[in-house]
Amino acid sequence: MASGEEPGKVPEGYEVITEGTAHILVEKSANEVFYNNAQVVNRDLSVAVLNVLAQKRREEYENGTTPRPKRSRKMAAVRHRSELLKLLWPEGLEDPPPPKPEPTEEEKAAAASAPEEPKPKPPFQEMKIFEGLAASGLRSIRYANEVEDVACIVANDMDPPAVESMRRNLEYNGGYAKEKVTPWEDDARLVMLQHEGLFDVVDLDPYGAPHTLLDSAVQGVAEGGMLLVTATDMAVLCGNNGDVCWTKYGSFAHRAKYCHEAAVRTLLASLEMHANRVKKHIVPVLSVSIDFYVRVFVRVYTSAAKVKASSSKLSHVYQCTGCDSFVTHPVGRINAKTGGSGQPSRSLPNHSPDLGATCSDCGWRWQMGGPIWSDPIHDQEWVTALLEHMEQYHESYEGYGKVHALLTNVSEELTDCPLYVSLHNMTHTLRCSAPPAALFKSALINAGYRVSGSHASPLALKSDAPMEVLWDVFRHWIKDHPVKEISEKTPGQAILAKEPKLQANFCRAAGSTSKAKEEGIARFPVNPEDHWGPKSRAGRAPIDVIVAQATEKQRTKRKREDGE
Repeated sequence: MASGEEPGKVPEGYEVITEGTAHILVEKSANEVFYNNAQVVNRDLSVAVLNVLAQKRREEYENGTTPRPKRSRKMAAVRHRSELLKLLWPEGLEDPPPPKPEPTEEEKAAAASAPEEPKPKPPFQEMKIFEGLAASGLRSIRYANEVEDVACIVANDMDPPAVESMRRNLEYNGGYAKEKVTPWEDDARLVMLQHEGLFDVVDLDPYGAPHTLLDSAVQGVAEGGMLLVTATDMAVLCGNNGDVCWTKYGSFAHRAKYCHEAAVRTLLASLEMHANRVKKHIVPVLSVSIDFYVRVFVRVYTSAAKVKASSSKLSHVYQCTGCDSFVTHPVGRINAKTGGSGQPSRSLPNHSPDLGATCSDCGWRWQMGGPIWSDPIHDQEWVTALLEHMEQYHESYEGYGKVHALLTNVSEELTDCPLYVSLHNMTHTLRCSAPPAALFKSALINAGYRVSGSHASPLALKSDAPMEVLWDVFRHWIKDHPVKEISEKTPGQAILAKEPKLQANFCRAAGSTSKAKEEGIARFPVNPEDHWGPKSRAGRAPIDVIVAQATEKQRTKRKREDGE
């Protein structure tokens, strides 16, 4: 990994914040430019992912499998008028060579008889990165210093104070940062649309929802390029505002215990639908829920055939309104017949799920949500490479402990089992004591099913076992650990009124405890400081000032009421 140079002199009225190899200048008495130290995990993870991407691109180049760019000639005129292109890609603006004259018959015959010469291999192209909402430029500076094979970085923001801050920070850092990073002031959507397919990496980390940026993002990223997107509007994605989630992401979110993983899958589904409109599709390599936001890393490819199959990767979620039972059902299906190329010849609307009007476990009604992304949200090969990279360069990452724990959790997840249940919530439904997680997992493993935890919650349980099997395990547990009889009609009473079909075996089974726990690796480390969460938007008072003002206002109100 590359390293930055020693910074220059600190201007008066500023303080220096250091993260990785980057140093940014922040005004002591203002909040003009957004910075949140809690996002160090986000930035560390992004640096690691881009380093692994650099390795993958090298491997693809050596193997001859580099995705071929499919750029539209229609955009050529726009590119030639772009001042940004003239600055960053001057070699791409050269006039094409004049057309060769039509060969004569003798030349054609000579060419046909001559041995075919191998075509020269084109030179390896380093990555061109676009950060759409760069604020202080901290992330772009780290990319320039710490990521391999970076040709140039466009650090964009439409807020003039942010762009001025970027220029100041680039001058202060010098070295690779000043050489490779170009500050730019424009609307990120326009930049991506005007430079269609030219950015190998597009990084979007907005304050709030990214929905207005997704349409231009999938067009701005190059063929096989990487799209990195953050969403911090978790109240919307987790189901507190279902109608808002529909208007922003085209999906209804349930208020359920699996909401944090569902938030990730909702964002991925929205990305896929935006990509499908321009004959593209996404391939997730890592998708995670961290603290107060979700972050997804996807590669984007063009394929009309695979776009037609996208409906089978999206599913509606049927959630019981009484108990914790849920079922996912794909929106589309692929018919068995295939064309000569092996690609599915048709994608058809799926049949209705065989659920009935009410839940078979408790008798309450179903509520339909989604669609969400129901295909795998991680590529385990990438996760393994990320873990190896993080362990090799652990001293370079300030948030190593939390990032390593996150990736360790991800590496143990079942990738083909969307969403999860919470044992504590299920015991609340039945009003019983909670069985030890290892024993509950053992019962499922002994019955022939697979189980794992989830990076999204320490109480989560993912399994390919149907919900009726999970309830059967609880019925057997309650026979040995009786509960008080429930007189009123509740979901728990309806579930316990049925006899179990499965004979549960609670003998400890191999795989019932995570490898991380066995090796003493912290799976969910404590946050390093208090108030580890979102910060105030740039231009507003800092969050600690807002809290202090609110506290003082409340104290004054109480004094006034006591005086009366």
